[in-house]
Amino acid sequence: MCQGIQAITNYKTTPSACESDASLPDALNDFYARFKAQNNVAVRKTIPPPNNQVLCLSMADLRRTLCSVNPRKSAGPDNIPGRVLRECAEQLADVFTNIFNISLSSAIVPTCLKTTTIVRVPKKSTVSCLNDYRPVALTPIGMKCFKRLAMRHIKTHLPPSLDLLQFAYRLNRSTEDAITTTLHLSLTHLDNKGQCTNAVHRLQFSIQHNHPSASY
Repeated sequence: MCQGIQAITNYKTTPSACESDASLPDALNDFYARFKAQNNVAVRKTIPPPNNQVLCLSMADLRRTLCSVNPRKSAGPDNIPGRVLRECAEQLADVFTNIFNISLSSAIVPTCLKTTTIVRVPKKSTVSCLNDYRPVALTPIGMKCFKRLAMRHIKTHLPPSLDLLQFAYRLNRSTEDAITTTLHLSLTHLDNKGQCTNAVHRLQFSIQHNHPSASY
């Protein structure tokens, strides 16, 4: 669908040349870390109540998750490629299961799993300032598997009374579903003679409906 829209609007991107300035990594690090520098609130550990059942992952679920890893997915700061996790799922499932269950029971995420590598991606064809870069965080693939299992558990506890237009945090729903639904409603409305629609307003409403914290 995105390729069709790009073809209709004749949208073309020009790859930007990589700068050879050796000070650019330090400048980008200071630019993106400025939000963390302003946060002086100490981290507080949330202790679950005694009657709360802590999530316990099974080795079978973790093995299936490791087997579904995309082998071409970029590795994080641990430099463990997805191909290794996928091919060695049988041998690594037991180890990762113990690590993740200890993390869940103690409510502590190991620092090595929270470390990320920031990759800069140009937002424009011509880069003129640091804000023209989009930071992409590469986390360890093992941590992504951990979050995927935790998210699956959370989704099973969502109430069935959610709005049908609620796409975020729902099983088999994504941003593409929100865009497709918005386009369908707009095109159906335009089928009526003498009608008009504001596609931008509908798209903003759909995004804000699924991400209430977003502002445009």
